[in-house]
Amino acid sequence: MSDVQTKFQVNQKIVYPSQGVGKITDICEKKFKEKTFLYYVIYLEVSDMVIMVPTDKVDELGIRPIVSYEEAQEALNKIGDEMEPITSDWKARYQQNLDLLKKGSVSDIAAIVRCLYHRSKVKELPIMERKLYDSAKKLLEDEISFALDKPVKEVEAIIHEKLEPLGPVRDPKHNISNDDFDDDVDEVFDEDEEVIMDEDDGDGDEE
Repeated sequence: MSDVQTKFQVNQKIVYPSQGVGKITDICEKKFKEKTFLYYVIYLEVSDMVIMVPTDKVDELGIRPIVSYEEAQEALNKIGDEMEPITSDWKARYQQNLDLLKKGSVSDIAAIVRCLYHRSKVKELPIMERKLYDSAKKLLEDEISFALDKPVKEVEAIIHEKLEPLGPVRDPKHNISNDDFDDDVDEVFDEDEEVIMDEDDGDGDEE
């Protein structure tokens, strides 16, 4: 690798909003159409996958460092805040929360979890919203686990207590309605900017 300053360093933990918590395992150069580009090689434990992301695309993709202890605590507190009124139009609600997920701040992700959890208590979540809820909740649990240096199971319990201090309610994972199957809304994840590698051979295909 050439002697170039990069935003992230090898072995640094990062958050990829649409993929989860990852670790920079290498910074390397690859040639594409006679040009040389610099890439981060990122290992994503949650999916056991290695991806390559151009170093000049990280801001556009929302890739950022793990939040501090204090920011993680603030996100947990936000989950317990009183819920504001939520639109009953699930497609509008879905798009709003999808935009928050793509922004990728821990505060935004906490807001998604809080919104969809409380909405599930009013009416069953459509499939796409349920998947969005599951993705946001998993990302929140993983990042806060790293930030607070606590086991994921312990963080999961803390989040549940913040969401429902008076006791358990039905799990949004099992709340599926019959109007779930409208596919007019875009998919949650957009991987157009990355290269996925098989960890065994280390080769990547440009997209």
